[in-house]
Amino acid sequence: MLETGRIHSAYLFSGPGSAPRDAALGFARGLVCASEGGDACEQCIECRKSTPGEPIAIDGTGKKGPLLRHIGDHADLFWVERGPDDTRVRIGQMRALQNALRLRSTEGGRRAAVIADAEWMNEEAQNALLRILEEPPPSTTLILATATSAGLLATVRSRCQRLTIDAPSPASDDPERAELVARLDAVARTPIPDLLDWAAEHRGARAIVVEGVNELLETASGWLRDQVARAVADGHATTGGRVEAQLDAFGTLNDCRKTLSQRNANPQMVVERALLALREAASR
Repeated sequence: MLETGRIHSAYLFSGPGSAPRDAALGFARGLVCASEGGDACEQCIECRKSTPGEPIAIDGTGKKGPLLRHIGDHADLFWVERGPDDTRVRIGQMRALQNALRLRSTEGGRRAAVIADAEWMNEEAQNALLRILEEPPPSTTLILATATSAGLLATVRSRCQRLTIDAPSPASDDPERAELVARLDAVARTPIPDLLDWAAEHRGARAIVVEGVNELLETASGWLRDQVARAVADGHATTGGRVEAQLDAFGTLNDCRKTLSQRNANPQMVVERALLALREAASR
């Protein structure tokens, strides 16, 4: 899209981990790059301005920090996300973005706004965003980055070009992820009381716990994908109901992501549901 110059007014990047945020950042920087060829060249003045530095901490209430920030020092690139202590992207942040986008482009070219953590917008914030999507300012692109689009209003999703990033393989040099994969490998043999104890590890301040639950769901999705591929390769696609159970577990993990995005969702109960579904699929 950057190479052809066919740019839509809104995009939705969804997928596990930091991949959607990284892709959204790179795309936004590429939009303002002065060179031709797509990605940010890292040489032109626009790229130098948009080079990310130490990020300014955002506060969704605007009391301890700004409601949004620029990408690097580029005046036409905006970044919105949850504050470190927030469980939501708030309506005040969307209103601040609206006000910023009403102004003319400082550099005279394209503008872009990345809304990270888009699944954590409450309905009021999404409705405020919808007003921007319905009447986007000239030469302005909105980029939503999210782990899952399930928590977004259908009217928001329908106004975005959607790009899905597949879950990565759980194989990793990260010791913590490797330990998690090892626990998943043993989930079929794990007694249910031990599964409940595993879920109980995800208790505490919701803003912190949710990150760990998302990591579990993302890793489990990659692990389950590998299990399906192995079952198909071994000829179990039509026997024993194994693949059907694994696909059902995929559906449960997606439902868990959607549930987790709700304000009153209990992370521990979300993990319990996910682990029980994984155990059932792995036991076939």
